[in-house]
Amino acid sequence: MPSERRAARRQESTGAVNEAGADHAHMAAAIAAGETVRTTTSPNPWVGCVIVAPSGESFSGATRPPGGAHAEIVALAAAGDAAHGATAFVTLEPCAHVGRTPPCADALVRAGVRRVVVGVLDPDRRVDGRGVARLREAGVEVEVGVRSAEVERSLAPYLTHRRTGRPLVVLKLATTLDGRIAAPDGESKWITGPAARADAHRLRAESDAVLVGAGTARHDDPALTVRAVHGRDPLRVVLGDLDPSARAQPAVSLRGDLGDVLDELGRRDVLQLLVEGGARVAWSFHAARLVDRYVLYVAPALFGGDDALGLFAGPGAPTMAGLARGRFASVERLGSDLRLELTLARDDAAGATPDPADDTATGKAVE
Repeated sequence: MPSERRAARRQESTGAVNEAGADHAHMAAAIAAGETVRTTTSPNPWVGCVIVAPSGESFSGATRPPGGAHAEIVALAAAGDAAHGATAFVTLEPCAHVGRTPPCADALVRAGVRRVVVGVLDPDRRVDGRGVARLREAGVEVEVGVRSAEVERSLAPYLTHRRTGRPLVVLKLATTLDGRIAAPDGESKWITGPAARADAHRLRAESDAVLVGAGTARHDDPALTVRAVHGRDPLRVVLGDLDPSARAQPAVSLRGDLGDVLDELGRRDVLQLLVEGGARVAWSFHAARLVDRYVLYVAPALFGGDDALGLFAGPGAPTMAGLARGRFASVERLGSDLRLELTLARDDAAGATPDPADDTATGKAVE
């Protein structure tokens, strides 16, 4: 009998491990589903949902643009009667309030879903645990936190906006290996190759707004539109005045404290802001500790001198102790170039006082 009890415990433990593994696999599929609408659904969060029927058959959905169905509703429609007794895997907590669409939590209950696995809670003050509470009150089993780190990364712009009222700030720079973004005469076409430039356009398509300084707008006259990839053109923002005939028009011209600029963009439902130039603007955001992600496209090229334009135009760390240190979140090869994604701890970022009002240093926005 003791051996039978041990065997039963082993079987129970194995079953729990198998279920946990399946949960992680289904949540990975939900994350992937959400990423398919990353460039089209903002300012709605790009949520993914996978419904697994008792038979093992799965149905997926992703949130549609504002006014359209949320991920849970899309997946429920695909599942039909198979949703009864099913488990739903959703990257973001189902809503429990009436917004542009009815509450998703209620829809899951009506469909007879037995269990809901949630990646992360929704920090939106209208949700913030209410969706989970609604499900549990209706007798639905709920688990929160499966693949939460990956979901946090996927939905970082939305979560940042809901937690702070500001967009997530991505600073993008294309550079030579010796940290230069343009020749002494201002020419930079092209430091990086086609694959890196296409990826930069994908990053632009994922952003709700793209920002350059007035100096870059005057010198380069960039269009700041999305090309080479599928996606919407972002809101174009210039720090300072923009000529009415500039290619970036129509654009929003903003001035003043960068924190106030971010607050204004947050009010405009900008979830992710892509800062593309110039060197003075890049320094200003960096020095003010406002950058959430640094994306550097590094070419295997060297200017080999100190007269080409550097990444930042402004005073840096005066000592080694003042270096802004962080971690590489990802390193990827794109053709002959490298794509480096860097994150810094807020307390480790440089602390100089920014003044982006006159961005005379070109930053070379991608055309």
